[in-house]
Amino acid sequence: MIVVVKNANVLDTESMEIVGERSIVMEDDRIVDVVDGTAPASDLEIDAEGAFALPGFIDAHVHHFIVTMNFAKLQRMAPIEIGIAMSRLSEATVKRGFTTVRDTGGNVIPLIKAIANGHCTGPRIVRAGRTMSQTGGHGDFRGQEIDTPSCGCQIEGDENAHVVDGPDACRKAARFELREGSDFIKIMSSGGVASPTDPFDNIQFTPEEIRAITIETDHRRTYTTAHGYMPDAIRQAIDNGVRCIEHGNCIDGPTAARMAELDVVMVPTLVTYKAMQEVGAKMGMPQVNLDKNDGVFDLGRASIAIAKEAGVELGLGTDLLGEVQPWQNQEFAIRAELEPAADVLRSMYVTNVKLCKMEGDIGVISPGAFADVVVSDVNPLDNLAALAEPDATLSAIIHRGLPVRVS
Repeated sequence: MIVVVKNANVLDTESMEIVGERSIVMEDDRIVDVVDGTAPASDLEIDAEGAFALPGFIDAHVHHFIVTMNFAKLQRMAPIEIGIAMSRLSEATVKRGFTTVRDTGGNVIPLIKAIANGHCTGPRIVRAGRTMSQTGGHGDFRGQEIDTPSCGCQIEGDENAHVVDGPDACRKAARFELREGSDFIKIMSSGGVASPTDPFDNIQFTPEEIRAITIETDHRRTYTTAHGYMPDAIRQAIDNGVRCIEHGNCIDGPTAARMAELDVVMVPTLVTYKAMQEVGAKMGMPQVNLDKNDGVFDLGRASIAIAKEAGVELGLGTDLLGEVQPWQNQEFAIRAELEPAADVLRSMYVTNVKLCKMEGDIGVISPGAFADVVVSDVNPLDNLAALAEPDATLSAIIHRGLPVRVS
């Protein structure tokens, strides 16, 4: 099927300038041409009427598996119930313009298969698979009473995370996930907001455990990313081979400088803290987690300037859980208050693309790239915050060469 979007002012994500008007020619799953002039014959023609064509949006930090903020409820849900909920979240993601996502924790192999087999729609998913957490760490969501492990190399956990202690268990779990096809590995290097048993400011894993994992990702020609907030936890992670930090809300200047020195990327996820703060209680998030979230949003906003001043490359993520995933586009408005629009777009269309290891395939409107195009009535360089309202702003969404929305 040939689809043409004509009369579109195209965002060149290399120069971060608008060029146009152009006709974007897509056949099946690829862009085959970008024409300055008369559009060729097609099976479906969409007239952008001078609106702005952008590559499909990219979110570098999502969780399909965590389908609700009510963690007690999640533990009780049957696998098929979780699968149905995941498919609905996946379909809604594309309708907001996000055509590629980087899933940073949880077994999403069944969802990827369901999308590929046409059972549901969804974005292109680059995945970490199950995360790596120490006992009592950010990924350890087991009940309060658990059996004593029978050996130090034992691997526990669930479809969301491997609970591992000691270099041998860490190495084995990393090899397992890489064998399963994970594109990268994620570890929990510090406490967090959403977990039940760990203080927000603690350091997790040891240098030896982290290094056991990063050696495996180095050998696989990929990388390890780490959930991290506090400077000491971030520093331990990056000094032992971690190449990306998720969140980084409490980062300080010296740690940011070390990240820049080692070319470590940071993926801020600001909207999730705002969402938890405003509606978490209504959605069933436990009070202990709400207490830990207090003030984290403001720290995250401050971290942007600290990281940028040190020269840290920033991605763009959301980390929204379950019921608040419809807030996804609001990350644009939050980041627009803190950075120039071109810098935020570069985070999404350049840095996120590198994190997904999909250079040339996503983040560009050019021949050979995937046929993922979003048409916005607003110039994002002039009013990036408008993208926070996709129903009002996006007149067309093309994903895998087919229309998701055309108004």
